[in-house]
Amino acid sequence: AIHAARHAVETESRIDTLQLFSPAFLQTKKEAFRRLQMGGYLKDPEDYLEKFRESCFAPCPSGPLEEAEHDASMLHELLYFVWEGELMEAICAKGIRVEVYLGLEDRIIDVAGAREFFLPYATVTTIRKANHFLQECL
Repeated sequence: AIHAARHAVETESRIDTLQLFSPAFLQTKKEAFRRLQMGGYLKDPEDYLEKFRESCFAPCPSGPLEEAEHDASMLHELLYFVWEGELMEAICAKGIRVEVYLGLEDRIIDVAGAREFFLPYATVTTIRKANHFLQECL
């Protein structure tokens, strides 16, 4: 979502709709949380990622995932990125419609904070009983 939002502002190409699925909205988390996450990753990246995957699926049972390249700088970007009104205003000023999708059972991001932040700029859809992957857990 971070890269898509930046691309929407920077590109000369026409974009009608920007869809953000469970955007990494962590700016309301305390610095101690960020340090703990970075420390856990640096200590044992595979163990950290396994726990992260479980949290993404929660409260559903974990399922298979295709693993992508990762490193500490990528985690740092997610943990420290701040969604700002100026970015969203620049996207909207280009005539791009923004849609945000959030799972109400998401254990990764601040769902309430994300909803409040994005509402002035986007259509925000919340999915009951859905996790970070927007899967409904029955």
